[in-house]
Amino acid sequence: MLNATTRRDEQGHVIGVVGIGQDITGRIAQEREYSKLIDTANAPIFGVDTKGSVNVWNQCARKLVGYNTDEGKQLNFAFGVFFF
Repeated sequence: MLNATTRRDEQGHVIGVVGIGQDITGRIAQEREYSKLIDTANAPIFGVDTKGSVNVWNQCARKLVGYNTDEGKQLNFAFGVFFF
């Protein structure tokens, strides 16, 4: 990951760039492992956005509800009830 910003003089002219680079390879691998653990958990796990729409759910939750991944993205969990 690389973050950079311009350096400016007193008149606002760009005089340089300051940047920081960071190797996030390990972090990406760790996030993939967490996703795998969540997806294969023996308990239903799901996430919803601020509007109540399901945006993440694992295999157990899909089996429990009976919808595939694409159908699940159309579900809404507003007021504690699935609406399709």
